Amino acid sequence: MVMVSAQNRMGIFSFESNRIYTSVSSPKPFPASGFFSCWRPTSRVALWSKNPSKKKRKFALRVVNSGGGVLEKEFEFKPSFDEYLKTMESVREKKQSFKSNRGKSSRNFGENENMSKIEHNDVKMKSEGAVRARSKKALLVKSEDDDVKALRDNPQVSRIQTEERTKESAKLRKCDSNSESYEDNVNLIKFGGFSKEVKMSKVFKYNEVNSKNEGIRRTRSRKGFVEEGEDDDLKIERTAFKNFEESNDIVNKPRVSKMEMEERIQKLAKSLNGADIDMPEWMFSKMMRSAKIKFSDYCILRVIQVLGKLGNWRRVLQVIEWLEVRERFKSHRLRHIYTTALDVLGKARRPVEALNLFRSMQQQMASYPDIVAYHSIAVTLGQAGHMTELFDVIDSMRSPPKKKFKTGPLGKWDPRLEPDIVVYNAVLNACARRKQWEGAFWVLQQLKQQHLLPSTTTYGLVMEVMFECGKYNLVHEFFRKMDKSCIPNALTYRVLVNTLWKEDRIDEAVSVVQVMEKRGIVGSAALYYDLARCLCSAGRCQEALMQIEKICKVANKPLVVTYTGLIQACLDSGNIENGAYIFNQMQKYCSPNLVTCNIMLKAYLDHGLFDEAKELFQKMSKDANENSSKCNDLNGVVADSYTFNIMLDACVQRNRWDEFEHVYRRMLRHGFHFNAKRHLRMILDAARAGKGELLETTWEEMDRAERTPPLPLIKERFCMKLEKNDYASAVSCITIHPASELQALSKSVWLNLYKDNASRFQQETIIGLVEAVDMIIGKSESPNPVLDNLLASSKQILRTGLV
Repeated sequence: MVMVSAQNRMGIFSFESNRIYTSVSSPKPFPASGFFSCWRPTSRVALWSKNPSKKKRKFALRVVNSGGGVLEKEFEFKPSFDEYLKTMESVREKKQSFKSNRGKSSRNFGENENMSKIEHNDVKMKSEGAVRARSKKALLVKSEDDDVKALRDNPQVSRIQTEERTKESAKLRKCDSNSESYEDNVNLIKFGGFSKEVKMSKVFKYNEVNSKNEGIRRTRSRKGFVEEGEDDDLKIERTAFKNFEESNDIVNKPRVSKMEMEERIQKLAKSLNGADIDMPEWMFSKMMRSAKIKFSDYCILRVIQVLGKLGNWRRVLQVIEWLEVRERFKSHRLRHIYTTALDVLGKARRPVEALNLFRSMQQQMASYPDIVAYHSIAVTLGQAGHMTELFDVIDSMRSPPKKKFKTGPLGKWDPRLEPDIVVYNAVLNACARRKQWEGAFWVLQQLKQQHLLPSTTTYGLVMEVMFECGKYNLVHEFFRKMDKSCIPNALTYRVLVNTLWKEDRIDEAVSVVQVMEKRGIVGSAALYYDLARCLCSAGRCQEALMQIEKICKVANKPLVVTYTGLIQACLDSGNIENGAYIFNQMQKYCSPNLVTCNIMLKAYLDHGLFDEAKELFQKMSKDANENSSKCNDLNGVVADSYTFNIMLDACVQRNRWDEFEHVYRRMLRHGFHFNAKRHLRMILDAARAGKGELLETTWEEMDRAERTPPLPLIKERFCMKLEKNDYASAVSCITIHPASELQALSKSVWLNLYKDNASRFQQETIIGLVEAVDMIIGKSESPNPVLDNLLASSKQILRTGLV
């Protein structure tokens, strides 16, 4: 037998192995714990585990009702809920007094702080007492449940006794639940706990007043919440018991679909493409943030790709620079983003910018170039012909990084790579641009050393290098060598056709293409285009036009580009008739563009066909009011500055001043302004040829634009007005402009002007000019050195008698 006894003020407890007895020496009940006022002997019930391998005893307490009934008062839980409510109200009053006395003095602040600590300890003590009572009550509830179960299993116990015991257990459980709910509320006040689903208790209803717009600081610790004043506590309570659906802190928005995200990306890319390239950085950042896009690696890649398709490589670099300074953007595929930007720069033919971006990739481990990046930069440099930079890239490809990186868990990290066939093909491209045929043999030697077989594209590029260097015999030799080992492709046949064209072997070029088609090889648009130009240069336009149908099947470029190339081939061979024939045939299938029209216009003028050029110019320069449809037989082609300039040059060369006046007035009407470098000499010659109205028109046009006319134009207009004895207008040519802009009109300049135009002036004209200038100078308050020089030179001319 094991005996454990403890004597205290409450009573003496004794335990036996076979039977458990509890006795209390004091007749007083336990008001704070909820235990019975007197304890009766109970029997032990042994419960064996269902698992036979683990036989463990479980003990439960059975309460024997020897008094013939259940004492409901013994199951009451005290202190009651009203008492705790009074306690919480007193706490609230003390906190309000603490708030009113805050800030008076440091002494009052210390007293309030002590009062807050007392309140905190009071609530803490009562909460701990409730926890102890709850644990004891749980033990009784468990005992009561086991007792009820035993009564149900015992056939000798009546149903009435079982129901009574069940009701008692329910009451006890209800009392325990009330205590638990109250204790949870007390803990929420104490620690400022947050919960997603909280039931409002009566204790905290007074905190609901004016709590909708109150905010809280989530980063405070629990200790800070307790030590703060009434304001912080109320904020915590209001937020803790706010309805979850009304909370503004929870963002519960639906996930954006992939299609909607793609639309936002497209909209952002188009906005960036249409914006000014010189826009400030803050405006660019605002435009990026206003797109409502989560900037992940995928979104950035898509934005760069769309901008690349639009051809805006400058904006791509601006996006990259924006990402580098954006601290919140954590990229997991930074290398892919840079590689995509490299591809965009390569397609835009920007090798310098691509090389700078490639160098910046080598400064970070996350963006260090891989084989795809090396391919992109190599192709870009090779197409641009930057041989030295390309070999530097190959050296860096084979060498370890110049900058030491912290590899961390990666350990030994070796990014060195060997050039492959793509890199060597890029070298061949550079050799073709630089016309260095020795480089082709170096590439073949490197491929042999690395045991790489040259591809068909490699042989085609080698042939192209030999073609650009004028080594036509080597072109045929490499073609025969390749034909023995592999099947030639369209690139190699194109180089062969161009070689035969240079050798003036047109028939063999046609037969080579026929052999290719018999072998089942599909020719490229470039191949048929070169063959058609070859035929046009030989004067075989009908056969050249037959290649158009083949070009249309495989071409990606517009048909107008093909026709323009054929016209240019005819003109290069000096055959204007064939060029005009193809130009007329072209209008049956597609509309000529401005480039085509300008080429034909210049061809007509160069070959002395001024009337044909004039007719074509009339079609290009028709105004909207002259042709309401705006779509004549040239489909709305409008002349540009190049069109007007070549027509003005042709009119001046042929001294056809009437046509010159017509073309010049049309130019001004189309919105193209006077250009002193190009039009000044024309206007002066036209004015001396009797077309002084053009000078006046130019003067008025520059006056409306608030531009100062050039000095030769001022002097010519001065002479014209002086020749007509219009002294006021002649002097106004000088006075309407600031004297600082006419400092070049010195006394010697005026003397030379009189000498060069002596035949145009009479002595009476100079005398009248002197009187007019004297009158203007006398009325003027401030001196005018230009007029003084004019007056002095005029008097000198009169004294010398040169006029």
